[in-house]
Amino acid sequence: MSLVPVDDALARLLGDAMPLPAETIPLAEAYDRVLAEPLVALRTQPPFDASAMDGYAARGADVAAAAGRLTVIGQAPAGRGFTGTVGPGETVRIFTGAPLPAGADTVVIQENVRNLGDGTVELLEPTAEGRNVRRKGLDFESGNVLLDKGRLLDAAALSLAASANHPTVAVVRRPLVAIIATGDELLPPGSVLGSGQIISSNAYGVAAAAQAVGARALDLGIAADRKDAIAALVRHAVDAGADIIVTLGGASVGDHDLVHDVLTGEGMTLDFWKLAMRPGKPLLFGRMGAIRCIGLPGNPVASLVCSQLFLKPLLARLGGRLFRQDMREVKLASNMPANDRRQDYVRAVVEERAGALIATPLGIQDSSMLRTLADANGLIVRPPFAAAAIAGEPCQVLMLR
Repeated sequence: MSLVPVDDALARLLGDAMPLPAETIPLAEAYDRVLAEPLVALRTQPPFDASAMDGYAARGADVAAAAGRLTVIGQAPAGRGFTGTVGPGETVRIFTGAPLPAGADTVVIQENVRNLGDGTVELLEPTAEGRNVRRKGLDFESGNVLLDKGRLLDAAALSLAASANHPTVAVVRRPLVAIIATGDELLPPGSVLGSGQIISSNAYGVAAAAQAVGARALDLGIAADRKDAIAALVRHAVDAGADIIVTLGGASVGDHDLVHDVLTGEGMTLDFWKLAMRPGKPLLFGRMGAIRCIGLPGNPVASLVCSQLFLKPLLARLGGRLFRQDMREVKLASNMPANDRRQDYVRAVVEERAGALIATPLGIQDSSMLRTLADANGLIVRPPFAAAAIAGEPCQVLMLR
C-alpha cells in the first residue's frame, strides 16, 4: 500500500462526517455545547415598558422644564406595578425594572428631584420625554430567532436562552471516543516497572485532545499483545456506544502489531493505512458500520501530532463545531535540510523577536521524546521534497499553543 498524502488522508477522514443527532438537555448543563437548531424566543423582553432607572415616572410634558412640583401618588417597585394612572402634575416613585404606569412616558432619575416631605417632589433639572424607559420588546420579541444553529453556548448565549424562557436546549450530541492502548510493555502511571516495561502515557494526551473539541473520552485501558485481548476491548467500545475507536500502537508491521487484523476481524473496512508524514506514518483509518476506527502510532509524539491533525478535526465535525488549525507564516531561526517524500512536522519554539515571529527547531526530533513536544509551541510544516531552507526564510508553522 502506497503512502497517502496528509491532505488526501484528511479529506477522506472528514468526507462523510456530519454532526451527530441532537439531544435535549437542561440549560444548566449546556455550557460549551453546540446548538442543534435555532433558538427562538418564547417570550418578549422586556414584556412591558419598564423603568431603566430608580426615579419618578411622569408625563413628558410635566418634566420638560427644570421647574415645578409633582404630586407623588404611589410606588412601582420591581415585580409589582402601579395599578392607577398618572395624570397631569402627578408622579409615581418607580424602581429599575418596574412596569411604567399608565399615563407616564418618562422617568426622572432620583438625583434630579428633591423630596419636599409633603407628598410632593421638586424638579431640579429638565428630562426629555421618553428618557430612562426601556420599551417593550427592546431586547427581543416572542418568535425572534435569537441564536443560530451551530452556536457554541457561552455565558452570554446561555443567559439569553434563559431570558427567552428556555429551561432546556437541543444540542448536538458530544462524540464518544473509546481509547485502547496496546502493548505487553505498558503499565499505568504509578506502577513499579519491571525489566523492559514503560509507562503508558499516550491515552492521557489523546483524551485531552478529544476533550479540547468538546468530545467525551472513554479510556478502556491497556490490552495485552494478543488478538483476543484487543478484540475484547474493541467490543467493549462498541457496547459503550463509541463513535470513534482509537487504538494506540500495534498498527505498524511488526509481528506484534495486531490492531489491523483485529479491527478487520471485528468488521472494519480499511480506508487507508500509512501516511506520507513524519512523525505518524503508521496511522490507520477505517469504518466499522457507523463507528470510525483510528489506529494511532505507538510513539507518543506521533500519537499526539496525529491527534492534532486528524482526530480533533473529525471530532469537531461530528460535534458540530468549527475547527481551524492555527497556521502562521513565520521566519526560520536556523537552516533546515531538504526534505524527502514525507511531510515533516518539526517541533519548534516560536517567539517574537524585533516584531517578527521566529521559529527555532528543537534539536532532537525523535518521536518518542515527549519533553520536546511539551517544550514546543509549534510544528514547522515541511512539505514533501521541500528544498533546503535558509535561516530567515519564511516557513509555515502549525501553532500548538
